[in-house]
Amino acid sequence: MSEQFIDLLRHGEVQGGACFRGDRDDPLTPAGWGQMRQATATDGSAWGRVISSPARRCSDFARHLADTAGLPFETRTAFRERGFGDWEGLTAAQIPAEALDAFWSDPVGYTPPGAEPFDAFRTRVLDGWRDLQQPQPSNWAPGRPYSSPPSPPHSLLVTHGGVIRMLVAEVLRMPPDAVLLLEVPHACLTRIRVPARPWRPSLVFHRTPSPAAPS
Repeated sequence: MSEQFIDLLRHGEVQGGACFRGDRDDPLTPAGWGQMRQATATDGSAWGRVISSPARRCSDFARHLADTAGLPFETRTAFRERGFGDWEGLTAAQIPAEALDAFWSDPVGYTPPGAEPFDAFRTRVLDGWRDLQQPQPSNWAPGRPYSSPPSPPHSLLVTHGGVIRMLVAEVLRMPPDAVLLLEVPHACLTRIRVPARPWRPSLVFHRTPSPAAPS
């Protein structure tokens, strides 16, 4: 496998405001669409394919971007956000303080009621990450048979804050309980270099969006 780059883009602002949102499938706000357009304005010509979480807050924009640029597009369930069970749709203020403190203090060991366990989430995401690095043809499209051409040199994955934290922590060899220390704001763009083996992937940049210009 030759060197490739994989960009990780978090979705923009979502309808319904800030809350624990994993399986809940809310779309982007108009401001969220604007954040995504701004985040992709300077890097779009480099991408050879677009992959997305199936959640609408990711896939609506990702599909639009791929269609506009004429790029292959697919969704992958491995890159869904972690499900938060009984906490879905709740704000931090609506969760008992002792439970919220247990979650922030021990994100690996504490599982919110009915939520996807941390280890299961991590395994799902890292399995998807390994699959994403497998060779694809230059004329690749989902479901099309092919035989061993190289990967596109540059891919875009539109996904969630939890997924991006997990992938950056893996690249940087951070302990799992440190993932919540990584800040991933809306429309944050992160670039990972994936070299030929035996070399390890490396972080190129973790770029937060620029503030919108005053109107």
